[in-house]
Amino acid sequence: MPRVILVDDHSMFRQGLHAILETQDFTIVGEGSDGREAVRLARKLDPDVAILDVSMPLLNGIDAAREIHRLAPRTQVVLLTMYKEDAYILEALRAGIRGYVLKAQAASDLVAAVREVMRGSVYLSPGISEAVVNAYMSQSNPSPEPLSTRERQVLQLVAEGKTTKQIAAILSLSVKTADSHRTRIMKKLDIHETASLVRYAIRRGLIQP
Repeated sequence: MPRVILVDDHSMFRQGLHAILETQDFTIVGEGSDGREAVRLARKLDPDVAILDVSMPLLNGIDAAREIHRLAPRTQVVLLTMYKEDAYILEALRAGIRGYVLKAQAASDLVAAVREVMRGSVYLSPGISEAVVNAYMSQSNPSPEPLSTRERQVLQLVAEGKTTKQIAAILSLSVKTADSHRTRIMKKLDIHETASLVRYAIRRGLIQP
């Protein structure tokens, strides 16, 4: 019986998925509402599958998946998303995410996705471009990610309106280090005002508009 954690910041949507999964004899061992909670739950509970929303506060689903793979490597990740764009899907696959389920199809696709990843397969919702799968399989390189994992985490928190002091506390950094990350992000992206950083974060899927 697969042990599952379910992390989505929309509680009503999460409750609906919980009910669907339980009718299929999956055991929901933990629930959360942000990406950092997802990582904590995965590390503590070592579930078979972590189901994560792609757009979550504090840490987005793709970066949360990277942390889960590092800290709980046995746990497979299924991502829930509204995004069908190839760039998001390719980034998810390269992050080691095994299931990519469109939220509009979650009620019908999620059970199949969990079962497939438990078998060691990759599951993508019907309608996702075959071209992106071929690009992943051929390991063709997209434009490189300019930011490190830590810099993406800082960028997301900046875009969510957190102060440097709050960012330092959330990431267990000194205020000076958090400020250095912010300065380096602006330099790398050649973006020098917060509003433009927010727009960049939205385009990259780190936060929702």
